[in-house]
Amino acid sequence: MSVIVQDSGFVADDWDREILDWDVTSQSSWEPAMGYGLDIPNTLLASQLTAYFNRVGLIVIFFPNSHDGRGFTIARQLRLLGFRGRLRARGGLIADQYAMARRSGFDEVEISDEMAARQPEDQWLARAKWQAHDYQSRLRRA
Repeated sequence: MSVIVQDSGFVADDWDREILDWDVTSQSSWEPAMGYGLDIPNTLLASQLTAYFNRVGLIVIFFPNSHDGRGFTIARQLRLLGFRGRLRARGGLIADQYAMARRSGFDEVEISDEMAARQPEDQWLARAKWQAHDYQSRLRRA
């Protein structure tokens, strides 16, 4: 099982449409219903996904561990390219990375039940005011 983390804390997963694997979707001519989710590895280029922007409602970017930040770059680039759908980080993120995930364009983070037990909701909520602790904004104000 897994837990969804948003700015309000741990929430139930309200995504009720299918989430398709990138490997299956990218190698098929079959077209799923509008608004589906797409689960991608962190090895893709954001530009490889632009053709899906009008059909996909959710993109889930996999983080194999907390030391691999390529997913943050993909999320930021997707937003810069104009993706307006929902972005979810899934996998090996830790609470300390929640603010970075939000700043790079993610709407939410999906963690395992085991991670939620090791880093409970209060640790994630401590980073939920991600806009307040942005050093670049503080420097611009100075």
